[in-house]
Amino acid sequence: MADHAALGFDPAPGDPAAVLALTKKLGASAQSLGEASRVVKDLVSHSAQWQGEAATAFRASLSQELPRYLGAAHTSLAEAARRLTGWHDTLVAHRALAARYEARAAAAKTEQDLSDARRLARELAAEHAAAASRVARTLNAATDRLAPKEPGLLSSIWHKITEDPGDALSNASAILGAIGAGVALFCPPAGLAVMLVAGGLSLAALTVHLADPKFRKPLLDGATKGEFDADFWKSGVTLLGDAAGTVPGVAAVASGAKAGTLAARAAMTAAPEASALTGLSAGTTSFRSTTWSTGLAMQEVDNPLITWTVRSTNPTVTKSVGLAAPTLGAVTASAGYLSDSDSVEHASTAVDGARGVLDDGPSAAAKTASVWTAMRP
Repeated sequence: MADHAALGFDPAPGDPAAVLALTKKLGASAQSLGEASRVVKDLVSHSAQWQGEAATAFRASLSQELPRYLGAAHTSLAEAARRLTGWHDTLVAHRALAARYEARAAAAKTEQDLSDARRLARELAAEHAAAASRVARTLNAATDRLAPKEPGLLSSIWHKITEDPGDALSNASAILGAIGAGVALFCPPAGLAVMLVAGGLSLAALTVHLADPKFRKPLLDGATKGEFDADFWKSGVTLLGDAAGTVPGVAAVASGAKAGTLAARAAMTAAPEASALTGLSAGTTSFRSTTWSTGLAMQEVDNPLITWTVRSTNPTVTKSVGLAAPTLGAVTASAGYLSDSDSVEHASTAVDGARGVLDDGPSAAAKTASVWTAMRP
């Protein structure tokens, strides 16, 4: 490059060869992305060209956003290549002018001639800087408008929730269960209200999961083909957690339903001339009060494994230890929304599995057994 000794500065800095090389690389990358976008769209839309289990599995693994992202990235890089091509041409022209002004300054015979050459060079420098800024803005605008971006945390969490509503219900149930267990230490009625909502979410999650063929498939493959892979364990642990979270609430409702039915029959027998509303009112009142009282009674039933393990400690310590498992459940439920790491998912599955075997399962069984015992005539 010229040193512009006569002018004292470079009015048009830049390397046209480097810009041209970058332009060619961007163009080649844009072409590759365009071809990849076309192939992926064909694989997704023209399913008749590729059939079988491999094709089905491949299409299921493709993100619905992938074709759009590939197309957007292709358009973005192609736009960037076009803008840089224009900048290359501008840079070549500006550097030619800078060389002419340098030659004019070097050949100046008077101070006025030198001053005129430097004035023209300063005007060129201002024009060159403005052109560079315009190119930078257009490149940034093209990137902001067209290139796919990493979703923000809230966007990523919302995407995961909508992508797998069954898991979202399970996770919400685990988080509410931990909150309810903590609140119950200080205010049992409030804790019960939260835990009943958590139980309802577990029932909804169980229903959604069992209706989902993708959820059932790893379990069926494990049972029929012996394929005990990561998906099998994840589905199995999730199913255990959903069931354990559902059973106590169902038991409380069953207890209330039985009491409500008996109360309605008693009211109708005592006043056969009364309307059906009399029996319905008595049954509803009994159902509500019995379900609530059964739930409060179940809160007092501890996990037998924990009770045996900490049998020599006082009840406050026992309840505090019992809070650890629900808290772990809330942590693993939240971890999946904060990280996409397979290692985090596998660790969460392992923790939830251990929690289900040591706490959720025994605790649900003990609570349910206490209800069935009380319900037996």
